[in-house]
Amino acid sequence: MKHFDLEIVTPESNIFSGLVESVSVPGSQGSFQVLFNHAPIIATLGKGKVKVVTESGENLTFNAEGGVVEVMNNKTNILVERLIEA
Repeated sequence: MKHFDLEIVTPESNIFSGLVESVSVPGSQGSFQVLFNHAPIIATLGKGKVKVVTESGENLTFNAEGGVVEVMNNKTNILVERLIEA
């Protein structure tokens, strides 16, 4: 499986930075998953779970309370107001 860069940040700190296999996010128009070579997109996030599968296969889950996700050139940035590890 191919990997891409993911950064998850809040106003207070950098929550996650590294290579991942996939990330699922609670888009405000419905949840969606990002994989390697995903089309460029900027979307708002609703309240819900952000699920990350790291390059080593580890599963991480966070509870997001709104924000923005940007996907471009195999780099995904998730900016959230507040994030709690589930």
